[in-house]
Amino acid sequence: MILDNRGLEPPQPMMRTLAALAKMNPGETLTIINDRRPMFLYEQLDELGYRHETIAREDGSFEIRITKG
Repeated sequence: MILDNRGLEPPQPMMRTLAALAKMNPGETLTIINDRRPMFLYEQLDELGYRHETIAREDGSFEIRITKG
């Protein structure tokens, strides 16, 4: 699943991401695209046991791949 959070004001990107993650099954991956690095989201992901990888895109946005453990 891909969730495009570009153009949204905080805290909307984080709220949308956490809501989507709550619906996922273990082993599934969610890809989000944000205007900026989601620094506060990383803390939440680590606490909840999700694996994540961040890729800087050429347009200045960030793609974060999150896998539910």
